[in-house]
Amino acid sequence: MNKTLSSFILACIIGLVSINCANRGTPDGGPKDVTPPTIVKSEPENYSTNFNGKEIKIYFDEYIKIKDLQKQLIISPPMKTQPDITPLGSASKYITIKIYDTLQPNTTYAFNFGNSITDNNEGNPYPYYRYVLSTGNYIDSLNVKGNIVDALKKQPETFVNVALYEVDSTFTDSIIYKDVPKYITNTLDSVTTFSIENIKSGKYMLMALKDGNGDNKFQQKTDQVAFHKNYIEVPTDSTYTLRLFSENLDFKATRPKLLSGEKIAFGYEGDYKDMAIKMRSETPAEFEYRITKDPKTDSLNYWYKPRLKVDSLLFKVVSQPTFEKDYTVRISEQKRDSLVVSALPSGTIGNNEPLKISGSTPLVGFDVSKISIVDKDTLNISFTTDFDSLNNTYAFKFDKTEDNRYNMQVLPEAFTDFFDDKNDTLNFSINTRKASDYGYARFTLINAKYPLIIQLTDAKGDVQVEQSVTKEGNIDFLDLLPGTYFIRVIHDENGNKKYDTGNYLKKLQPEKVSHFKEVDIRANWGHPETLTFK
Repeated sequence: MNKTLSSFILACIIGLVSINCANRGTPDGGPKDVTPPTIVKSEPENYSTNFNGKEIKIYFDEYIKIKDLQKQLIISPPMKTQPDITPLGSASKYITIKIYDTLQPNTTYAFNFGNSITDNNEGNPYPYYRYVLSTGNYIDSLNVKGNIVDALKKQPETFVNVALYEVDSTFTDSIIYKDVPKYITNTLDSVTTFSIENIKSGKYMLMALKDGNGDNKFQQKTDQVAFHKNYIEVPTDSTYTLRLFSENLDFKATRPKLLSGEKIAFGYEGDYKDMAIKMRSETPAEFEYRITKDPKTDSLNYWYKPRLKVDSLLFKVVSQPTFEKDYTVRISEQKRDSLVVSALPSGTIGNNEPLKISGSTPLVGFDVSKISIVDKDTLNISFTTDFDSLNNTYAFKFDKTEDNRYNMQVLPEAFTDFFDDKNDTLNFSINTRKASDYGYARFTLINAKYPLIIQLTDAKGDVQVEQSVTKEGNIDFLDLLPGTYFIRVIHDENGNKKYDTGNYLKKLQPEKVSHFKEVDIRANWGHPETLTFK
């Protein structure tokens, strides 16, 4: 073999080895798949009529998964028995819907999957897929559209149900507590608008529900609700705004129980202001009682003396206008609570803030001569007091100056409680800040209708300070700690100086609220702001 031929063969061998090695290497990854799955076919086809089966299959061009189905899936009208939908958590090229409910005749059903269907590899969603069928010979095609706002907060809740109840001969206002709606949709997690589709013409009650337990029925304790003030007629070209709110709970007492010696807790829901606790058992002539509000729980504490040698006591709890119920409380011998006197605030106190002294047991006696307040220069400070018997608190009011320290000394037996216990020596110390530590805000109102309540809140919507405004003029908020405040204005329609929420059964809408941009308050600096109302 000559030299030229040998060189050619060697070159071919090297080339083949190089090609083979290249083939065995790792290929480039290529662009990421961002394409959602595609539906190949459905059995029966989407938008089918005269449906009378029990199973639906939806086929895709690739493997898919279903996630968050319980939160994402909305079936309209709702079914009493939920269908079985597979696969859940495993990959498949088709979805099976097995129906167990008896479907209503001549009714259009829509399965709204939201973003629950994704491809198996990259999780690309098939967005807002709807499968629609009819048990009659046509598909209902009308719709109702609108948007959801929160009655009090700047941003509404997500995953809000919006529903239509048919106003017919069986309709009553209490239907939202007992029955599921005729049609339903959900705002899901990305938008505040809604569109209820595939509905038939008729008269409806339009409402929304932030549903706490997913039963499509209103429960006052856990759910937020919204409703349109009038019934609506479909078809309609109107766009509806629903204001979501929490109702004040109706009053309800819970079973009382003995907590310690001669102390019975009466729990409640709702407003306790009209709650009355009446003893029904026979008591001796020297019997006494006191009622205080528990500072940490929704309950009133009923304290009594002397100690009664009985197995149980009978009580009646009454609250106007409708609540009245008898209770039996089992009695046993237990140790009484001892008197503990505490003060709030601790550390720093505001210029217009009182110092509050509270007792762990009912306070019944107060000797002013045994209490003194001095500042950092040991000057005696005069004070006045107000006693709140229900909250068992004395409010000490006195003039303060900036950058000062105030020491309160409470000598023994200054306070006497219901069981004739007395305090030991107590000392409380509080400070005021420098005036330069605070900022202030001044608001000028344009096109305002009075009365109003101007609130400055934190990012969560919790009120930090507020003022009730009844007439024109600049509104000043002084002594504000530096930070970001959010401006909320309540249109106080009834002038009671507080926000009034709505009530579905009474057909009361919540008072209107306006939100403005936040303000940044700096120390030793004023912030002017103009609030223009539409």
